[in-house]
Amino acid sequence: MRKVVVITGASAGIGAALARELSAGGHRLVLAARRREELEKIARETGESLPVPTDVTRREEVERLRDRAIEEFGHIDVWINNAGRGISKPVLQLTDADVDEMMTVNVKSALYGMQAVVPHFMERRAGHLINVSSFLGRVPMASIRSVYSAAKAALNSLTANLRTDLAAEYPDIHVSLVMPGLVRTEFAQNALGAAAPAAASPAARPPAGMMQPQTAEEVAGAIARLIEHPQAEIYTNPASPELVRHYYADVGVFEAQIFAKVR
Repeated sequence: MRKVVVITGASAGIGAALARELSAGGHRLVLAARRREELEKIARETGESLPVPTDVTRREEVERLRDRAIEEFGHIDVWINNAGRGISKPVLQLTDADVDEMMTVNVKSALYGMQAVVPHFMERRAGHLINVSSFLGRVPMASIRSVYSAAKAALNSLTANLRTDLAAEYPDIHVSLVMPGLVRTEFAQNALGAAAPAAASPAARPPAGMMQPQTAEEVAGAIARLIEHPQAEIYTNPASPELVRHYYADVGVFEAQIFAKVR
């Protein structure tokens, strides 16, 4: 069934790949990002798409995005909070500005999206909210990502709490969390901070071989399937579930084994 889908962070990476995937499936898209030129290019490539340049760290712009989507298509079926940004700093090098930026871009922007669209879903008694998080929000195995992992963990918790709030009265409103692992995009190049702080420990990066990188298209395919078959949470990388089980079975052992792999 054709749906009206809002995608934030749609000018590149997972968001752009998702726009192409969903367009191929016949869905009508509302694409949001700060970079107008790149956003309009993706919109031209993806058929029935409305580009809405948006700074998702500003609540009023997120609400305007919702209003433009409803004005254009009459309603919204799916809202995907995909915008985010990383950081390359270990814990002891973080500044107040670093923490504020990570929480604003990765948590508050998604919160604005949730608070903008869910009342619309409640009026219609149907809809699907998808928050794109990170495997690092569940298993913080790359210390160079420090507060990015912490921000995604906060997003995971907010998503679960919203789902709980809606479950009894609104069973046809789905709230999903997507946790990609390593993905080949320009995410790392756009991260704040240096690529590899000299003071970082050998465990600052995830060990090679534990999780093979995916393409943005593979992640987009997983999200497209999630739209067709809603679930509470998905990991896009096949290696993730076993790593999660290993981590929570004994955090100390897991961390010791990671350190041994990268010594």
